[in-house]
Amino acid sequence: MKHVFLCGNPALDLACTLRARRTERVETLDVPDRLDAWYLESGIVDAVTPCQEADLAQAVAVREAIYALVTARLAGDGYDDEALALVNDIARRPSAAPRLTAKGRWVEATPVQALSTVARHAIELLSGPEVPLMKECANPECTKIFIDRSRGGRREWCGMESCGNKIKAAAYRARKKDAQVAGTR
Repeated sequence: MKHVFLCGNPALDLACTLRARRTERVETLDVPDRLDAWYLESGIVDAVTPCQEADLAQAVAVREAIYALVTARLAGDGYDDEALALVNDIARRPSAAPRLTAKGRWVEATPVQALSTVARHAIELLSGPEVPLMKECANPECTKIFIDRSRGGRREWCGMESCGNKIKAAAYRARKKDAQVAGTR
């Protein structure tokens, strides 16, 4: 399975591996192999020791903690103490460390190190200058949160291919239908 990385930060991308939280939840991290694939596809690591069920359970718990912290920050609410403690605890663990090889940069890690790296990204994001750039996708069915680095800061969708085209096509069909109804009067 190919994962999607539209959010602009690995912590947000991990938080968005549970899709459509308000409607039909779609879990993309349902087996350890998918977590392995997510770490590799995200660019967090170049190689990861195979994840076990316990690693998956911990990553899902951290994902939910990150999502809780991000949504609280967007809403202007205080952080949940348990979510804060979990992200801080994971971030304190050794993270994935890059090394220079004859072919360039290489990052090999355990699942714990890879998850620690993601938790550190969450801390940097939530305490850094990009907080005002965080937005939730304008598609009411989508719960992805992304960093809007667009020129005018007017990005509305997590991605045009996924949500933007669906919403724009639906709006076009509605306008066309309204025009047809108005024309028959």
